[in-house]
Amino acid sequence: MTVTSLAIPPVATWHWLRGLVAARSAAPWPPPVRAVLFDRDGTLIHDVPYNKDPEKVEPVPGAKEALDLARRAGLRVGVVTNQSAIARGLATEAEVAAVNARVTELLGPFDTWRQCPHGTGDGCDCRKPAPGLVLQAAADLGVAPEECLVVGDIGGDVAAARAAGARGVLIPTPRTRPGETAGVRRAAGLEEAVRYALAGGTGAVSWHE
Repeated sequence: MTVTSLAIPPVATWHWLRGLVAARSAAPWPPPVRAVLFDRDGTLIHDVPYNKDPEKVEPVPGAKEALDLARRAGLRVGVVTNQSAIARGLATEAEVAAVNARVTELLGPFDTWRQCPHGTGDGCDCRKPAPGLVLQAAADLGVAPEECLVVGDIGGDVAAARAAGARGVLIPTPRTRPGETAGVRRAAGLEEAVRYALAGGTGAVSWHE
């Protein structure tokens, strides 16, 4: 018993020190948001189905201001977008690239662009709600998926975020189906979404689960 009693203080101290080191080295959870990934059509710009004309690109109100807010705060910004017009033969990759270039011209530079050119039946892993676009964009930016916030206007955007381990925010529009708003975090607009990211990606006033 004496030997055991003498051994307890050093062992207890060792466990305490190990716990202290682990606690200090552990990353906070959830981690801060370092990147915001935006859907394109219906989120950053008005949705023109299968658009291949750069002249039809029109940003939604407040898009430039919200993006500039994110950039000034040091957040990386990117676009993750489904573009099945390519698979359907309704637009070429060059035409979609021209539309993307117009978006950049109007809204400023993005740190990454990731798009899925496939159709719904192609079985790819990039078309939202699959996680591929989010994972690719996170890798481009050198951040972990859980450090990303995905902002979109339909349930597939939020589902892609969840599948990738990122956080998601829905900005409902007339295109958003009623069932897609249930159980997801929502924002009234892009600025609110960005401010949520700046707050660390945790609950805030006017957000709903």
